[in-house]
Amino acid sequence: MSKRLLALIVIVMSVICDYYTKLSAVTKLKDTGLGSFDIFPDILSFTYHENRGAAFGMLSESRWVFMLVSSIAIIALGVYLFVFNSKSTLGAISLGLIMGGGIGNMIDRIKLGYVVDFIYFEPIDFPIFNFADICVTIGAALLILQVIFFDKKEGDLQGTT
Repeated sequence: MSKRLLALIVIVMSVICDYYTKLSAVTKLKDTGLGSFDIFPDILSFTYHENRGAAFGMLSESRWVFMLVSSIAIIALGVYLFVFNSKSTLGAISLGLIMGGGIGNMIDRIKLGYVVDFIYFEPIDFPIFNFADICVTIGAALLILQVIFFDKKEGDLQGTT
């Protein structure tokens, strides 16, 4: 399977999973008035939240700035991935996850004016997040691993700089 096709599959699956998890959060938590549901009491809960800002709700009055920056990032990653082609499977997966998560949250911002968040990790009082955020975080971590451990600069094996 080509790296481009793999990345496209990861992007599409990330967006679909994000969409359906957010839809479930809206229908099961918001629309029913439940608001929150413990998965593991005092550890993990599903808690409905409308995030109108960036990560962790910062700068909530800057929706258009986030949409512009997100759009530029998604386009830049797409150009890199599909024009220049990722050289590795890990690189394709990581970029696919970052793009899929970015697109998932962008859909919310365009459609709703906010991002639906619903996963709350209580022991450290971590801000409420969603599946798209998980995709972006895992994708970024994988990309860092790719760059640090697997990307080799031309000449490294020959001992030149």
